[in-house]
Amino acid sequence: MTWLEEGWRHVWLPYAQMQTAPLPMAVARTQGARIILEDGRELIDGIASWWTACHGYNHPHIQQAVARQLEAMPHVMFGGLANQPAYRLATRLAAMMPGDLNRVFFTDSGSVAVEVAIKIAVQSRLNKGERGRTKILAFSGGYHGDTLGTMAICDPEEGMHSLYTGLLPEHPVVPLPKDEASIAAFEAFLEREHKTLAAIIVEPLVQGAGGMVFHGPKVLQRLRKAADEYGLTLIFDEIFTGFGRTGSLFAFEQAGVVPDIITLSKALTGGTSPLAVTIATDRLFETFLSDSPMTALMHGPTYMAHALGCAAANASLDIFESEPRLAQVAAISAQMAKELEPCRRLPGVKDVRVMGAIGVVQMHEITNPAGLRQKFLKEGVWIRPFRDIVYLTPAFTVSPEELSRLTGAIRRVLTTP
Repeated sequence: MTWLEEGWRHVWLPYAQMQTAPLPMAVARTQGARIILEDGRELIDGIASWWTACHGYNHPHIQQAVARQLEAMPHVMFGGLANQPAYRLATRLAAMMPGDLNRVFFTDSGSVAVEVAIKIAVQSRLNKGERGRTKILAFSGGYHGDTLGTMAICDPEEGMHSLYTGLLPEHPVVPLPKDEASIAAFEAFLEREHKTLAAIIVEPLVQGAGGMVFHGPKVLQRLRKAADEYGLTLIFDEIFTGFGRTGSLFAFEQAGVVPDIITLSKALTGGTSPLAVTIATDRLFETFLSDSPMTALMHGPTYMAHALGCAAANASLDIFESEPRLAQVAAISAQMAKELEPCRRLPGVKDVRVMGAIGVVQMHEITNPAGLRQKFLKEGVWIRPFRDIVYLTPAFTVSPEELSRLTGAIRRVLTTP
């Protein structure tokens, strides 16, 4: 019995019905934009391991940084002790942020980073003596994580968490204010309910797990204006969109607005190690300062500010400074726009759209996503359709030839679905 067959008797896979889930493919190693299987096959990775491996796999600069850190110190607790990679990373991230987004709270996953953002937004009100403002305004099609607090601000109708209705706290969810009708509904809701709200949260420019739904910078400008008008904390969840994926280093840059809190993860370490951050303004941070321990932010993951992860993240930032990542994203965007456009004429295709290094072919429906995945495997590519979309979020280092393999596979598979 192989390690895969033996382990299969004990693992529990994500987002999978284990009674019908097929045996996963055994991976031997990775390199660049490729996954090399134990049976010798090579797959071009079209989704960069859930959007994390922005520099491709096994980038030598990140590998060397992690190896050096591992030899010196893999981890120490962050309560009462400091490690240089974390403090350096916090300084660098704050320097990359506009305005007074200067305070970095470390966590170990994107969901927890959003949980911390929620806690900051709500507790900052309580610390100022405000009561009753405990709700977070979220948007239809939004997704912010799978932990209990984040599930409560995902779309309850379209998301994955409807089974937990009754367990989760209830937060308002409204359509994004994108057109005349939704803008009017958004403004009417705020006028009526703003005294119950602590914050607004949004995935800027792209709602990722909600179906790669795009919206324009004007939506973010409208949210900033509303947050200012009603005194609400504005949270931008850039766990998917941060670090170049939409064409700018951070999505909010395209709107020219500054959030009060930003959450980052996924590509933060270049796909090397779990790590996430919640970055808040000095103004919010100062609401937690007093002589009372009761006003402190009571949160502290065990592996908070993991030294290996912070070393990887610092190395990833080095690469963004030294290699032409945003130019590569622009080239990927142009190539995907050209090579995916013919899909618009295929049967069953509803829309084709591209933003930065995100390419989407939206179908009227996908009745057998597992079958589509198998067809992509036969093409030598790793593409995982979900909901009603077939999408690409490749590494920024993917070669033009590899990218053409990915887009060509989509065209061929959808021609004969």
